[in-house]
Amino acid sequence: MSGVARFSLEGRVAVVTGGGGGLGSAGALALAECGADVALVARNRARLEESAAAVEAAGRRAIVIEADVADARAMVDAAAEAEATLGRVDVLFNNAGITNPQTVLEISPEDFLRVQEVNIAGAFHAVRAFAPAMLARGFGRIINMGSILSGRGMANRSAYCASKAGLANFGAACAFEFGGRGVTVNTLGATVIVTDLNRELVRTQPELYARVVDRTPLGRLGEVEDLMGALIFLASPASGFVTGQTLFVDGGYTAG
Repeated sequence: MSGVARFSLEGRVAVVTGGGGGLGSAGALALAECGADVALVARNRARLEESAAAVEAAGRRAIVIEADVADARAMVDAAAEAEATLGRVDVLFNNAGITNPQTVLEISPEDFLRVQEVNIAGAFHAVRAFAPAMLARGFGRIINMGSILSGRGMANRSAYCASKAGLANFGAACAFEFGGRGVTVNTLGATVIVTDLNRELVRTQPELYARVVDRTPLGRLGEVEDLMGALIFLASPASGFVTGQTLFVDGGYTAG
């Protein structure tokens, strides 16, 4: 296999949850640029349509599916629509996620559980909906969007820490269950990534991110493009013998 072919997604179909957000939109475009058609799943149709337009401008097919990942029935319906419209699903990028920056004693039980419903249960519902067809075909790539907090704690992020640690271990469990049937499952452990959603905050209040930057060997926060190579690697033939892993894309934050 040639070097380029190792990372080609030509003929593949990818699903991106949270596909209207900064990382979801960028991930969808990166997958499309490597040859994949893309189904974009989220609740905000207007933003999904913007992402779909970028995928189509890259020469690939795109469909928009308005659905809440925390709704198990909606995800089953989303899987059926993606399969019916695009013919198959080969890659699932579980990117949808939320946070709630409050202390353990401040956050309400309802808000804590909502983070788990989206970040963990949302990935669970998506895997339950999309994995069966992958397993039946004997091929699939499932990529969960984790965090540097998948492996450690941080003040004022208890709900998010719990969800992202759980997500990484959920992925590892799926890797054991699916590995013998051609489906790999991995997690991206991303640092703080600067997107259009937080760029102004990073610029005007750098003190909020100083602790992350100070312990990062490369001395900065992540940019969207930093994450895309790892995403393509985990989606492509190049990662065929990689499963059950959390690949940290963090400038070295977790090295120490």
